Amino acid sequence: MLLAGIFFALMNVSVKYIPHIPAIEIILFRSLFSLVFSFLVLRKQQVPVFGNNKLLLVIRGIVGSIGLISFFYTLQKIPLASAVTIQYLSPIFTTILGIFVVKERVKPIQFLYFGLSFVGVLVIQGFDPRVNLLYASIGIISALFSGMAYNVIRKLKTSEHPLVIIFYFPLVTMPIAIIFSYFSWVQPVGIDWLLLLWIGICTQAAQYFMTVAYQKSNVSKVSSLSYMGIVYALVFGFILFGETFELASYLGMGLVLLGILLNLREK
Repeated sequence: MLLAGIFFALMNVSVKYIPHIPAIEIILFRSLFSLVFSFLVLRKQQVPVFGNNKLLLVIRGIVGSIGLISFFYTLQKIPLASAVTIQYLSPIFTTILGIFVVKERVKPIQFLYFGLSFVGVLVIQGFDPRVNLLYASIGIISALFSGMAYNVIRKLKTSEHPLVIIFYFPLVTMPIAIIFSYFSWVQPVGIDWLLLLWIGICTQAAQYFMTVAYQKSNVSKVSSLSYMGIVYALVFGFILFGETFELASYLGMGLVLLGILLNLREK
């Protein structure tokens, strides 16, 4: 999961480097790369491309698409660390939904820790004028649907090859991205093409390592490790984009991180 976090961080930085390209268009190129790459590898390994549990695979694609689109939107609109911090509420939703989807137990004290993380998001939203209520809400929606996707991956652990799960993500996302991109197309030029290719490569690597981690380990423990992404975002945001925050915003990020670390300790 740590490897997945590094590749996701590199992807996030790349998305922020091309703010003039609409988020849905970036997702279209990303999905095309992932679809072709996954298909070729699956055929080479002689793994059935469309898998066994097609309904769950399509559901994973739908909820993952909603989470991805909303996350990319916030990446381009608010500071990198804020967008990542809010989206990384997904381990909380992953754990709560895991009670019903994969029947994992959650201790009552953990709900206190979940609340602590949510308070952290409210602090970020309340003290950083760059993060208004709309962007914060979209970020929370992204986290919720990401949590759904992670639990579906866990349900598919015994029936599907990791690359089949990854294949369905762009398979479902591409038709949505094509329709929306038609109405907001911006022609990439020069280095834009290299960044779009790099986003595709980082995404494929991150998705693979993440899928393997969720299939082989406890949902709550794996999802909690993803919070290292907050640290990556703070470092990259400061070095590459000169992003700084008020003390209260750092406090909010700290509360989010503290809540998830306490949750990890309980698990």
